Amino acid sequence: MPMNDLKPLFGDSTQEPLYIAGPCSAESREQLLAAASGVAEAGVAILRAGVWKPRTKPGSFEGIGSRALDWMVEARERYGLKIITEVATPEHLELALKAGLDGVWIGARTTTNPFATQLIADALQGVDIAVLVKNPVIPDVDLWVGSIERIYNSGIRRIAAVHRGFGTHNNSRYRNDPHWSVPIELHRRLPNLSILSDPSHIGGSRELIAPLSQEALDLGFSGLMIECHTEPDAALSDAAQQITPAALSDLLGGLHLRRTPVGRDSISEYRLHIDSLDNRIIELLAERMDVAREIGEYKLKHGMAVVQHDRYNEMLLSVERRAEAIGLTKSFIHQIFRTIHEESVRQQMQLKEGETNNL
Repeated sequence: MPMNDLKPLFGDSTQEPLYIAGPCSAESREQLLAAASGVAEAGVAILRAGVWKPRTKPGSFEGIGSRALDWMVEARERYGLKIITEVATPEHLELALKAGLDGVWIGARTTTNPFATQLIADALQGVDIAVLVKNPVIPDVDLWVGSIERIYNSGIRRIAAVHRGFGTHNNSRYRNDPHWSVPIELHRRLPNLSILSDPSHIGGSRELIAPLSQEALDLGFSGLMIECHTEPDAALSDAAQQITPAALSDLLGGLHLRRTPVGRDSISEYRLHIDSLDNRIIELLAERMDVAREIGEYKLKHGMAVVQHDRYNEMLLSVERRAEAIGLTKSFIHQIFRTIHEESVRQQMQLKEGETNNL
């Protein structure tokens, strides 16, 4: 489905990169208006705030509810901002439409469930509003495309996708693994669709928002959705991944924008995919070295030799077999994993030397 008739998200004045910012949750009228003021001062034209918060575990703050919609409308009137919130049910959508919001987004948990997405799509029949569709919790591009198509088939033409990362069960440095290849594949399939990145949810910590934002723009994303709070550490939800309005202004001012947009030709798409895969390789190597250092600490504690020759030979044979099975040469993989092993040994030796120096 080419979607050749998509319209700008917020009218003809919509420009790229498109920035959306605001608190994870609307907590009080005063908090929301203060955040809106800061967002406007940072030069951002679209305010986001969660009114209903579908949390992972019960007992967490799940939002103020529909009365916060009035606060958002007041913020729009005061600061001239567009206002958007998350909807997870047709009832949420009905209340957002009644309040006159400029847009809504469908969250990752909802997108993961085609039945829930279809209920919202049915409620969008005959409506003209901006709809942003976040990626599903799992890295399934077909599921993401399907959710977008459901919204498109309802008659909505102001649609964008939001990449917020994917659930991870390992000790990744990210709250949600970016899996950059997934949004890149989404762009390949739906080249007319704008894709924004949500570095707050990907990183899970405010220190990662700036580098993730730059990476997203370098990969050709159409904009960013960033969580912003006047007192992040006191936030009732996702405190660690929110930044102050002043930090938001500094972040946006420090981003390097491409002078020319990323090309739509095939070679550009392939190169973006390669860049994404290279970044993933680096991240996986960093994770592997973290585990190697943990193993080094265990060896040191139990008086074991740093180099375990039997284990090394076993590992090489295993990766060589896997490589051959998928069409890679043994010599290529042998060279790569020999280098990785050498670096692992070097880092474990550093631990041993540090222990010796402390004696």
